[in-house]
Order: sequence, then structure tokens, then C-alpha cells
Amino acid sequence: MMRVCACLGFGALLSAVAFGQSTATPAKFEVADVHKSPPTNELIVRGPFYTSGRYELRFATMLDLIRIAYHVDGEKVFGGPSWLELDRFDVLAKVRAGSTGELRRTMLESLLKDRFKLAVHTDSRPVPAFALTAGKHPEFKEADGTGESGCNFTVQNAGRGQPAPGTPITLPVILYTCRNTSMAAFADTLPALAGAGQYFENRLVVDQTGLKGSWNFSFRFTPKVPAALQTTGESISLFDAVEKQLGLKLEASTIPVPVIVVDSVNRKPTENSAEAMKSFPPLPTEFEVASLKPSPPDTGNAGERRPDLRNGRLYLPRISVKNLVTLAWDVEGDDLMVGAPKWMEEDRYDLLAKAPEGVAMGDLSPQRSGTPVNIDALRPMIRSLIIERFQMKSHMENRPVNAYTLLARKPKLEKADPAARTKWQEGALPEAKASRNANAALGRLVTCQNMTMAQFAELLPSIAPGYLHTNVADKTGLEGGWDFTFSFSPMGVMQRASGGRGEGAPASSGSVPEASEPTGAVSLFEAVSSQLGLKLETEKRSTPVLVIDHIERKPTDN
Repeated sequence: MMRVCACLGFGALLSAVAFGQSTATPAKFEVADVHKSPPTNELIVRGPFYTSGRYELRFATMLDLIRIAYHVDGEKVFGGPSWLELDRFDVLAKVRAGSTGELRRTMLESLLKDRFKLAVHTDSRPVPAFALTAGKHPEFKEADGTGESGCNFTVQNAGRGQPAPGTPITLPVILYTCRNTSMAAFADTLPALAGAGQYFENRLVVDQTGLKGSWNFSFRFTPKVPAALQTTGESISLFDAVEKQLGLKLEASTIPVPVIVVDSVNRKPTENSAEAMKSFPPLPTEFEVASLKPSPPDTGNAGERRPDLRNGRLYLPRISVKNLVTLAWDVEGDDLMVGAPKWMEEDRYDLLAKAPEGVAMGDLSPQRSGTPVNIDALRPMIRSLIIERFQMKSHMENRPVNAYTLLARKPKLEKADPAARTKWQEGALPEAKASRNANAALGRLVTCQNMTMAQFAELLPSIAPGYLHTNVADKTGLEGGWDFTFSFSPMGVMQRASGGRGEGAPASSGSVPEASEPTGAVSLFEAVSSQLGLKLETEKRSTPVLVIDHIERKPTDN
């Protein structure tokens, strides 16, 4: 799910930083619990969430915390230690009811200064970006100031179900309608638009149109897809849509922008107070009310049957029982779930549920990267629902499963600057020189900076979850931090290219498929081998798995 936001301009940025330096008493959370996040293979910030005085941020890096507190893009945060984008923290806090998103950001800023001793200043730096400029005849109308501001989208030509392997897919057309939107807000919003991210490769968009006021306009485009994926129907690039439908233009450039520079920050927060340790009891484990009904036949009306979560209301249409269990127990891959009967993949249900009051499910300040769904709060509730309605009995057990080990063959890596931030990101680093492995046409382009092989092995299941469901062990013997880029095709593209055979999954013999497909698709394993000079090899390792001892096919009545 994508959320759209307009980030602060330079004036607001200066005000935000200056606020923390004023003589006025800064706003603070009533009480806050800050601790390191538990291990997870889904390394993405969750939140911020806010409901009834409870504020939550989970799995947030220090960069996430800074960009949320100061309401800026991560690309506008410079400096800081190497771990700024590596270590992850949970923040639980109490806030007086009725607080605004802006006030909560100010409270988070105060928390970072108090608990992490964060010190920052503002500056201006030239950064690789896209300049949004106006042609002679912009194709939109000036707004009259009525109605809400912002952009909303609908999806046209959404396909019905999964196309047969080997057949072209119809690209969905994304129609955006913007009302009362300034060009500055539109430029800030563009990289966050659903379906637009791959066009910009982590670069900002800066308004240089010179157009003042607010405007009404609409445009349509199709997502950027891997070259190996056969498509049919319309194909409209975002750049063409902006130029031909709006009379604007996007040009790659290097542009000075206002930034926040991190002067210093502690890696370990100060200890939680005794009050904080007892202020956040365990969350509820059951929905307030829940309805589980067999799904009606698929009508193909995807717009009306899209998953939704608003104000604690959870709607999951046409979800299989197996996917419900996967979601509830956080297990990915068939090897990690034992004893699941075939019907669990076939039977589909519509789940409509309401979380109890006080469970934080959303905030008024959406973020460009992250998830607006508090899945960590929902999992125990979905688990209880499955146990009650399907009479499921299960246990966790260590069993030998196919897992991966990272080995060094003839490494093709560059020694990193030890002072650089340790991070990985989708796409190339905007400021980095071009890499011979940077082939965005394959669908996945990953750049790693100042990363040890142990860190790379640990992060791989998050980087490529379609391929890897278990922890990866590092046995490369390589020391120190490294810079490298690699490109590969998503698992879905590999499966379609191989006629649905699911190539790329670990073979029972322990071998790993490495050959590229004739279509041009490249597996993760081939990319790691040929582009990085490393190797992912399978071996049996003891791993916790979910064992289903009993489950009824027909659920109890609502």
C-alpha cells in the first residue's frame, strides 16, 4: 500500500530544526519506551501508528527516525555514523489525546535529542535529482481552493487472476487525479506515487516550473516492468505521461536542495525509566468483532476487492487459509510450514474485523517509505481467530530444512570507505558512479554500501524474499566492508519465464540453478555468482518450522 505526502520546504525545514534550538520548552511524549528491534526478515519501518494516546514506531533505523521527526525525505539527510541506516529501534510512547501529527513529530524530535543525544544542523547540498519544468502550454486548470488537496489514484485494466505461464500480461494503467495541488507539493509527491518509484531510482524531484498557486489535473501511466516480462496493451511511461498529458517535463540534473546534516548521535539510547517499563502492557490478542465468510466467485472487480485497513478496520478479500496462517505466524515458504492440507491453498475467505480500541493502526503523517499497516499488532489477533474458527492446533519445532550458505568464489567487490553509511537500497546510489552490474531492465537493481559479508548474508532474505525464506550463513571468509551492485529478476518473472516451474527455489539435491532464462531473466543465484563472484549453496540446517497438528476445513459460524 502506498501513501502520498508532500514534504516540507526549506523554510519549514529551518523552522523545524530551529524549534529544537529555541528557549521554549519543547513538546515531549508523556512517557516513552525505546529499545532495539527484535530480529526480523522484513526489514522495513512500521509506522508511525497512533490511536487513543498510543504512539508506535517499529523497526525504524536512525535515518527513519530523523526523517519522520523532521518530515523530510531520507535523501535530504546527510552525514552521521556508518550505522545510521543499519541499526533498528522500536519506539512506544504515550501522547495526550487529540495531539496532531505535527506535534507528535516535534515530540519524536525531542526524544531523539534526549535519548540519543542527536545533534543536527541545516545546510544546502547539490544532489542528483529530477527537475520538474513547465513547457509553453501546461495542460491543467487553476484550482478554486475548494475541496481537499492531494492526489488519489485508481487502477484501470487490472487483470483477473494470474495469467497462464508463457502468456503476455496486461499492464495496469494507473490514473492519478490531483486537486488543489501546488507544483511544489506535486514534485515532492511524485517519487512516492504508486507505480512511480522505479522511474526515479531514489532521486528527488524538485519543482522548477515557476508556477504559483494550486492546480487541478489528471494523468495516466503504466508501471515500469522487467524487460523479460512479456506484456500486451498500453504502455505509457511516467515521463511521457508528465510531458504529453500535463505539458511538464522531468529532466535529470544536479540541484542544490536544503538538507539536514547529522553532527553526532549515540548508537545506544539512554535507559528506559521504571515508569516506561510498566506503561505498555501486552496488546490485545483478539479482535473486537470479526466476520469470516467464504469468498464469492471472483468477478474481476479489483477496485472493490482490495485489502483495506482504516481506523482499526481490517478487510482481507479472497485470502486463502494458508495465507492467513502465513500472515498470523509470520512463516514464509513451504519448508517452514508442515502438515498443511491441500485445501488450505484452495479455500478462500473474506475477512472483515475490527481491532479493539487503543490498538495503534495509523497516523496522520504518512511516510514515503514504510508501511501504514501495524501487522505486528494484528498477527496475534489473526492467530486467535484461526485457532478459534478452524480449531487449529499447532506447535513450533526445529527441523532440518534447505537453507543457504554464502561462499566466496572469485569476489568482484570494491573495498568500501569505512566512514560511509552501511546500507542497501533498491536502485543505484544517485551519487555513485555507474556499475557494470546495474541493469534495471531485469526488474531488481540492488546497491550495497560499506557492507560486510556477514551483514549481507543476514540481509539477503529481506533483499530477495521471493527466493530466500531462511537465514543465510556467511562462510566467505571476507573481512571488512564492501561496495557492490547486482541486478536480477523477481521470482515471479523467473516463474513465468520458466513456464511456471518455479525455478530459483532450492533443489532437493542441494544444488542451486544458475543459468539465465532464454528470455533474458536472471535469477538471484546467477546474479550473485556471475556479478559478485560469490555463491549461494544449499545445505540442511535446523530451523524452526510451524507444524500443523490439526485443522478443520469448515470454520465455525460467525
